[in-house]
Amino acid sequence: MFRTRRLRANAGIRNMVRETRISKDALIYPMFFEDGENIFEEIESMPGQYRMSIDRCDSVIEELLDAGVSAVMLFGIPKHKDEVGSEAYHDHGIVQEAIRYIKKKYPGIYVIGDVCMCEYTSHGHCGILNGSDVDNDTTIKYLAKIALSQVEAGADMVAPSDMMDGRVEEIRAILDDKGYKNIPIMAYSAKYASAFYGPFRAAADSAPAFGDRKSYQMDVHNSREALKEVEEDILEGADIVMVKPAMSFLDIVTKVKEITNVPVAAYSVSGEYAMVKSAANNGFIDEEKIMCEMAVSAFRAGADIYITYYAKELAKCIDKGIIG
Repeated sequence: MFRTRRLRANAGIRNMVRETRISKDALIYPMFFEDGENIFEEIESMPGQYRMSIDRCDSVIEELLDAGVSAVMLFGIPKHKDEVGSEAYHDHGIVQEAIRYIKKKYPGIYVIGDVCMCEYTSHGHCGILNGSDVDNDTTIKYLAKIALSQVEAGADMVAPSDMMDGRVEEIRAILDDKGYKNIPIMAYSAKYASAFYGPFRAAADSAPAFGDRKSYQMDVHNSREALKEVEEDILEGADIVMVKPAMSFLDIVTKVKEITNVPVAAYSVSGEYAMVKSAANNGFIDEEKIMCEMAVSAFRAGADIYITYYAKELAKCIDKGIIG
């Protein structure tokens, strides 16, 4: 007991014996690309985050690089939406063109393509409809097309976020067949049907036109189901598995970490960011301290990778020694 007290009291040794470490290399920053020109529109529910056209992304990427963040995940907002989300797999779709631009101008940036259809379908669901239901087996064929189009554009990794059964296997098969055997897949393996996604859906124009996504995303009451989903994705070829959201599902992060030896990602989603921003802007909390504490909790729970809208700010806190 006395030895532990001395370690806590000794400022010079606290960092040395710290159990949880955070690296800038483990941070991923989400970006919203909108089809068009000269667009740089702040997202009302997410102050400090923007929908941007490709020609306006340089300042954001350069700020990330200056802070030491070198990985981004791309989401797209197309001009045209249809029943099958055709802009999601179009060779010149908004995400495909953003990938090409970033990889050409900033080759040091690691680019991850989010593979889903909700931003691209006229009905806002994550797949192809059969009546009012999403047709799982038809959808995974389209998801594989989306993943391939992103990789052909230059994506370093693809991240299927749809939660369809069998999509990892389908994507792995088409990538391998086309010679992209070394492109990793980060699967949204335990993606819960959460109310924390509200600001994202407004930002990406991806709210469903009817119903909800509870038939294919996970019930927030379930934990054993998450482990089953993770195990299935790994068997199908997932290289990294993800838990989403992060803050309310840290128990799932820990359980996933305990049953697998692949890297585990945690996504701190739009609702988490919006709550912190709102409370901080009202003077109720210390934004920097809360932001850091949330990140530490994810890594302490077992996350190896942290996807966050606070990536740049966290990197600066690492430099200042506040966390790390």
